[in-house]
Amino acid sequence: MKIVVAIGGNALVTPGTAGDIQDQFAHSRRMAKPLADLVERGWQVTITHGNGPQVGSIMRRVEIAARSVYPIDLGLAVADTQAGMGYMLAQTLNNELHHRGIDRSVAAIVTSVVVDANDPAFMHPTKPIGPFLDAEAAERHRTTDGWVIVEDAGRGFRRVVASPVPKRIVELEVIRRLVEAGVLLLAGGGGGIPVIENARGELHGVEAVIDKDLTSAMLAAEVGADVLAIITGVEQVYLDFGKPTQRALSGASIAEVERLIAERQFAEGSMLPKIEAAVKFIQARRNPAARAIITDWSDLPSALEGKTGTTISLSGAFVEGRAKAVMV
Repeated sequence: MKIVVAIGGNALVTPGTAGDIQDQFAHSRRMAKPLADLVERGWQVTITHGNGPQVGSIMRRVEIAARSVYPIDLGLAVADTQAGMGYMLAQTLNNELHHRGIDRSVAAIVTSVVVDANDPAFMHPTKPIGPFLDAEAAERHRTTDGWVIVEDAGRGFRRVVASPVPKRIVELEVIRRLVEAGVLLLAGGGGGIPVIENARGELHGVEAVIDKDLTSAMLAAEVGADVLAIITGVEQVYLDFGKPTQRALSGASIAEVERLIAERQFAEGSMLPKIEAAVKFIQARRNPAARAIITDWSDLPSALEGKTGTTISLSGAFVEGRAKAVMV
């Protein structure tokens, strides 16, 4: 059985902290345990990950060091996070498997993803990256660096960049061969390094960030995964989130999920991209047995057994929990 596990970049950072390397290693070690559980149970595991906080930190370093060293663009920043986070996750999973006496190889591959040069997202940047800025710094970057800046929910200003739709994974054939060979693989980090293809078939990087859940859905379908597991900060998806009528969604079919999307049950920039990625995976996979699971990292093994999490499938049963009190 094949599974693609999509880990959010925020899952490797303690909320409210700088999320330094020591902190990220600590979270990686904790994440390695449920991943090793899956390997121990016979799953062929491929891991993808987000990089929001990490790529923001890299671009902040670029800004601070602008007068001392050469700058790097956003594509190289994504590549840097793929290598650094891949190193942490691969090392900690290797160590956990070693402690359990399991002899398996874990490897990370730097992954590029082709996007359409004419994607409307390039004209309408929406993906926040980097730290919050005060009004003065925001205006300076807007006028001096040409950044697109938006005000973020009263918390300050942030740079936003394009987030085009992923079209093709450049290293897909290599990834397929490694998965079939039994390698436990980290790929598609940060949604992949965004590149465009010119008329001569040459690839060139662009200033953008790809949604990692959409890339994860594409990757999972292309390698023939039975399950796409999207790891987030909650045990399950909730309907009426944050309201007195909040209740867990344990399971749903594609048709039911699309109805809930139309009812605006899922917040944009939060749960909605994960739900949409789950739908895209199921539709692309075209296998009635394929399923997508959304859950917290520590609950993943239980979610695969149907004991928790939210499971979405082609014709799954619609299961709501009872309303839960909302903590204020």
